Amino acid sequence: MSTEDPQRRPDEGQGGVEALPGLARLGATAWWRTTGWAIGASLQAGRRVAEVALAPQKAPRLAADVRDAARGTLRQLLELADLAEHETDDERHERHATKRSDNGAGAKTLRDQGEALLRLSRDVHYTEEAHPAYGRILSELAPDEGRILQLLLVKGPQPAVDVRTGGPLGILSSRLIAPGLTMIGARAGCRYVERTPSYLHNLFRLGMVWFSRETLQDSAPYQVLEAQPDVLAAIHSVKFAKIVRRSIHLTPFGEDFCRVSLWPDSLDEAALKQLPEHSRPPEVEIAQARTPDADE
Repeated sequence: MSTEDPQRRPDEGQGGVEALPGLARLGATAWWRTTGWAIGASLQAGRRVAEVALAPQKAPRLAADVRDAARGTLRQLLELADLAEHETDDERHERHATKRSDNGAGAKTLRDQGEALLRLSRDVHYTEEAHPAYGRILSELAPDEGRILQLLLVKGPQPAVDVRTGGPLGILSSRLIAPGLTMIGARAGCRYVERTPSYLHNLFRLGMVWFSRETLQDSAPYQVLEAQPDVLAAIHSVKFAKIVRRSIHLTPFGEDFCRVSLWPDSLDEAALKQLPEHSRPPEVEIAQARTPDADE
């Protein structure tokens, strides 16, 4: 029995550890050696315990081997402590600079990325086919949300209504009963139509859509929407009710995203030029954007 195998096995991977700075290298070395010793010791101990169970006379030798292994581990820890005392100022500075960054990238790395970005902006030969954020946005969209965006792109702005209390008292004080009722989920063919409010909130968060207080020029879509069961239920839930018509539009950012990422293959370039127009959110609307369930 010898403890050389468990100790030699961790040392075989020290090449990569040597490239680490300061205490990072010390911590990696300690982890590597401790892990290797624990694995090797566990395997050896299990085998030796089985041997002692079959031959009790080997018990004293097992105790001696365990004592020697413990002494070897203690020597390794003392060596690591001695290395920590000799950490250079440069290594210490590098360790603290890395620790200051929450995402693991130092401030110098972020500045380098910023400088590279500005260099590209001055490069007249550099071309950018799409906004770099589009890939990330696609990863944050549900399939049903893609259908909603495609509907808005091809069919244009969609109607939405709020149901509020009305009547004589509604002139002085109106209470919101049901906000942001719309058929956009059903019209888009969403699989989970009941999640439409959540879908719209996420699209608003990503800057794809905005909620206008203005109505659409065509009143026919509102007539169909106001005949839907959920709208009628909200109207009949109070003695006096009134309907406030609104609309849902793509933002300019959302329009460009849809044209680049969600343009249907069945439509040609000529159809792309004849897409319905969406209203642009005024500056005040951007600063004080309303969500579907916002109150007046």
